[in-house]
Amino acid sequence: MHVVIVEDDINMRKSLEIALGEYEEFKISTYKSAIDALKKIDQNVDLIVTDINMPGMDGIEFIKKLDGQYDIIVITGNATLSRAIESVRLGVKDFLTKPFEIETLVEAIKRHDKIRTKVKENPEKTEHTNENDGDFVATSPELDKALNIAKKAAKTDVSVLLLGESGVGKELFANYVHKNSPRAKNAFVAINMAAIPENLLESELFGYEKGAFTDATSEKKGYFEVANGGTLFLDEIGEMPIMLQAKLLRVIQERVMVRVGGTKEIPIDVRIVSATNADIKKSIKEGRFREDLYYRLNTIPVEIPPLRQRKEEILPIDEMVLARVIQKYGLARRYFSEEAIESLMSYRWPGNIRELISVVERAVILSDSEAISKEDLFLESRSWFSA
Repeated sequence: MHVVIVEDDINMRKSLEIALGEYEEFKISTYKSAIDALKKIDQNVDLIVTDINMPGMDGIEFIKKLDGQYDIIVITGNATLSRAIESVRLGVKDFLTKPFEIETLVEAIKRHDKIRTKVKENPEKTEHTNENDGDFVATSPELDKALNIAKKAAKTDVSVLLLGESGVGKELFANYVHKNSPRAKNAFVAINMAAIPENLLESELFGYEKGAFTDATSEKKGYFEVANGGTLFLDEIGEMPIMLQAKLLRVIQERVMVRVGGTKEIPIDVRIVSATNADIKKSIKEGRFREDLYYRLNTIPVEIPPLRQRKEEILPIDEMVLARVIQKYGLARRYFSEEAIESLMSYRWPGNIRELISVVERAVILSDSEAISKEDLFLESRSWFSA
């Protein structure tokens, strides 16, 4: 992969050249100015990493001159909101603020390469990835730390416990673990403990035999059997009734299960990924969650940071949702006004990514003008949530 670095700071330029040069899959070319780069880059370039604040021609003007011919990652030590907005509108998908870890840049470059490869293989399929694809629209240093742990865990078969506020993307993370694991070709099955009535949860998880209860007119496989050979995602595990926790623990330990109303032991080979936004340790102290089950599920914990700590992701997600809604409903062109972007960036997002997507979808649909205004977002009416 041919990566061009355009950076006027010689120390930064050399540091990036040396660090990225350690990766065999990267061919690195560097330029001290946008003007020099424009004279020499050609169609063999796969990605450009450019600073914004440079003498002669700044990064924004440079991006305009490139006219969408290349994938671009913007880096800057003096990021301003208006610059970020402008670069995103020009098609930039990643915007990194100095200082950043070199691993963060490497992950961004590899993500661009993966997307570019997919487009080449299937040029007609160019839609953005969605919340359940196992891919991320954008990342931040905070998110990359969590992804790094998740990716290492994915290569093994140990249980993973995802921790974080509601709406941070725990199912997306679970899918990410699955798709980066040896089980990727098999089933990924998700179940929300809080969404199923307690009296039905056992039969949903473990299935039932014909005649197990009044309405059991035929046998039914549960989620464990459906996920056999793959990954079972147990969301809101903290809501699991205490009486079922012993049965889940036995399945994890013995790798066998028994359907409701049955006696036959069924072998189970399932990777467990669980998630919660509850304080599990508090639940253990209060006797509502088994400590031995907690340790079985918590072999590798992954803390997913809230969106307010991942500001770099807000603009790319906004643009992705905007494009998706416009395409889905055949709407006229829309874009976010600077006041709207400022509101989106300053809001605390107590509902995290789920709330962000909801707000943007509504604003795009209800806006009466091409420019989506601050008022279209209705964030002030939601501000009491984040007080």
